[in-house]
Amino acid sequence: MPNADGFARVVGPCDDTMEVWLKTNNDTVKKATFLTDGCGPSIASGSMVTEMASGKSILEAYKISGNDVMEALGGLPEESEHCALLAADTLKAAIKDYMALKREPWKKAYRDVYHRE
Repeated sequence: MPNADGFARVVGPCDDTMEVWLKTNNDTVKKATFLTDGCGPSIASGSMVTEMASGKSILEAYKISGNDVMEALGGLPEESEHCALLAADTLKAAIKDYMALKREPWKKAYRDVYHRE
């Protein structure tokens, strides 16, 4: 997502990588997108967590847990439950990035240069 307000990349315990980008307005998640190199449950979890976060305040979105993602998906096989946690953790990391950039907006210029490479 160009000019994202928050971004995170997290590698899960199964070596799946998930990335989440956030666009915000007045501390509300207006749009959230994701990318993963993981399996079907990782894709489903990333999709669900971004849908769940969109339209919520930053605080509400930060409270989304792996269990919330699993419930919204109607469950996951036991061996894939970590995918929901990966999605929730990546969302939380993107929100932390948003908060850090909000405190020190000058850092966004450096991040944007890095992500263009």
